[in-house]
Amino acid sequence: MPRGRYSLHDPHDHTPLAEEHFHCAPGPSGWRYVSQLTTPSGDQAGSVDLALDDLGRPIRLELHAAGWQVRGAALDGVTWVRTDPSGAQATEGNVPAHAFTGTSPAFLIATARLLRLTPSASATRVRLVAFRDPVLAPRTLDQSWALISRETHATDNGPLTVDEYQVTALDTGEQHAVHISGDVVLAAPGIELEHLESPPSVFT
Repeated sequence: MPRGRYSLHDPHDHTPLAEEHFHCAPGPSGWRYVSQLTTPSGDQAGSVDLALDDLGRPIRLELHAAGWQVRGAALDGVTWVRTDPSGAQATEGNVPAHAFTGTSPAFLIATARLLRLTPSASATRVRLVAFRDPVLAPRTLDQSWALISRETHATDNGPLTVDEYQVTALDTGEQHAVHISGDVVLAAPGIELEHLESPPSVFT
């Protein structure tokens, strides 16, 4: 069960945004990721609880940020309920999309698990619903994912397989690289792995 800490920053000007303390693990029915976010000053900033089924589909999502809350799952595409900080109003949403995304590294792992790309495969298009801090407003976006390389490195804890993905935003054409090992993001725009207590899980 990997535990560790990511630092999140603005990918353009590198302004620190938050630290995300996480633990995650595969299970008999899929994979689960739980984290708590804190601001650079140490205040609580929100939380992420994401569970995937064995095919990589989101069977439960719960996000908290600045008093806002989102609960969602894969149902007729993806379906969610977003609640305001007062708890007085809740709005439902449904989009014919494949999964969710957001600022948490959990969503990069989830998309990679959903697509299950191989280095020889062509790029795959995926439609996602993004929830962005601080108000978790939903936005539907299309991305293209390609697995550029898969390399195995020797470490003190055994071999470590690292996948490099090229992710393209189809509305702007902007491309960036994402490096993933098992269920841990090693590097991505706006994300740095600062601490890891145990090796990444190996998916079968």
